[in-house]
Amino acid sequence: MAETGPFTSTTAFCSRCGSILPLLEAFGSVKCYACRAVYDAQNFANIKFNYTIHFNAVSTVTNENILNRDGPEGPVVERRCPRCGNDRMSYATLQLRSADEGQTVFYTCVSCKYKETENS
Repeated sequence: MAETGPFTSTTAFCSRCGSILPLLEAFGSVKCYACRAVYDAQNFANIKFNYTIHFNAVSTVTNENILNRDGPEGPVVERRCPRCGNDRMSYATLQLRSADEGQTVFYTCVSCKYKETENS
């Protein structure tokens, strides 16, 4: 069994250097990758891990949701709208031309919904 160190830890971490320990090896011991301390398999006999995976909530997309959007259509940047003078526009990018050329940026004014494009 490895020597004790300055860290108070659970069995998932090395008590000598504080590094996370790898999984139990076939030979019945665990060796810390950082400081090479070796721990007996008996230290890991009663370990149980519980995992909880949280998924995003499902939202329903309808034509009315898409057509009646009041918020921005993407990330918002400081860019002056040529139609109304508002200084905030949302944008989206697409690769419409060949791969060795820049992408096309589509800007939408968050106030009047005016749209313009820029080839970058």
